[in-house]
Amino acid sequence: MQELQTVIRGGTVVTAADTMVCDIGISGGVITALGKDLPRAAKEIDAAGLLVLPGGIDSHCHIEQYKKGSRIVPADTFESGTTSAAFGGTTSVICFAPHYKGSALTPSVEEYHRLATKSVVDYSFHLIVTDPTPAVLAELPPLIAAGHRSIKVFMTYEASRLDDAQVIAVLATARENQAFVTVHAENDAAIAWMTRRLEAAGKITAPYHAISKPPLVEREATHRIIMMSELLDQPLQVFHVTCAEAVEEIRRGQARGLKVFAETCPQYLTLTAAALDKPGFEGAKAICSPALREQADIDALWQAIRDGVIGVVSSDHAPTNYGGSAGKQAFGTDASFSKVPNGVPGLETRLPLLFSEGVVKGRIDLQQFAAITATNPAKLFGLYPRKGSIAIGMDADIAIWDPKATRRIANAELHHAVDYTPYEGMEVTGWPVAALVRGTAVVQDGKRGVDPGFGQFLPRDPYPLMQPRGVFPTSFNPFA
Repeated sequence: MQELQTVIRGGTVVTAADTMVCDIGISGGVITALGKDLPRAAKEIDAAGLLVLPGGIDSHCHIEQYKKGSRIVPADTFESGTTSAAFGGTTSVICFAPHYKGSALTPSVEEYHRLATKSVVDYSFHLIVTDPTPAVLAELPPLIAAGHRSIKVFMTYEASRLDDAQVIAVLATARENQAFVTVHAENDAAIAWMTRRLEAAGKITAPYHAISKPPLVEREATHRIIMMSELLDQPLQVFHVTCAEAVEEIRRGQARGLKVFAETCPQYLTLTAAALDKPGFEGAKAICSPALREQADIDALWQAIRDGVIGVVSSDHAPTNYGGSAGKQAFGTDASFSKVPNGVPGLETRLPLLFSEGVVKGRIDLQQFAAITATNPAKLFGLYPRKGSIAIGMDADIAIWDPKATRRIANAELHHAVDYTPYEGMEVTGWPVAALVRGTAVVQDGKRGVDPGFGQFLPRDPYPLMQPRGVFPTSFNPFA
């Protein structure tokens, strides 16, 4: 047996398939042994009585994602954002390389690579496309070939949205170059119309944010993007699914055999629209898009996770401060909901919330927890079999959990640079006590163990789940 550099000893090892009590031997940053009574190593980690899980993969987080010409500035840097991720048991993140209308994409990707060199966990990027001109589409093949295998499109937001013809152009380019597509699916025209009517009636406080974008605008856009992906035979993931109606559109697509995948986020599994209805401007802390829904939708999302319709739970971490001139109050505390920056922070709280609300409350088991937080995103975005599970030959990306630890979430104890958390005061059971990336303790004993820049970029080759089925809705193959 190869000499072991680190042994995690006596923990309950959990994967998406199995649970077992054993030791984990690590050498050269990878798992080299699993078994009982492994030889002593230079570094020993006692995990007796603890859970040993695959390090979390957060496949949807916004870190240092600047908006051109905007007064809104993200609070987190790659150092603070990925530090908070590691303290929450996440060992890899997939963020977004932004794109600005009227601009080339490649310089933005290069700048984002530069910013990400301060990461303390491993990372990869989705390419945002907001302006698919022929010139921009021509930039995609070399960027995809360089390992950026996923593209994000928006169906709403003035600065980002694509019309249907533009979405189809991106889907076609992705299919021709072996890339995966993700989408923010909401009907932009319907939201804009509702917003104008609400504001004209003086209904501008935070609760009206949810009314401006009800579930049916998500349902319709989800139906439409699935149709377009089916037309082109292009695999697709629908980001941040929030409601029973969108779940049913995805369920029907999957029942037809389509490669349509879905994700949701902790805010949609724990918070309702009531979080928007707070005194003064406090409700703005919970403004995110799609909007928060009702308890029936939360129940439907948990059921969809159990059924496998939703296979990934990410944070959609949006590190916008509540206070100050660059955050949610940038336009004043009497501003309309439409002026408030969208999004909530959640990199560090993602896994504890899911563990407490999911595993501890009996909604999902440990294997499902490992699947939706690590194994499934690794497979869906081409990081598997390097990442996403605990097996010989895989990177030693591991989170060690105390499943009985109780904690009341307090922003003052989190490691992001955001001035609030929407989960303030929420009690959870289960919290990670250590996180290893490639065998190195990034977090242990309440301290960060690596310097900024320890994280590595993860280029991605073509992989199984992003491959088309080779089935079209007509006898004509438009790509032949």
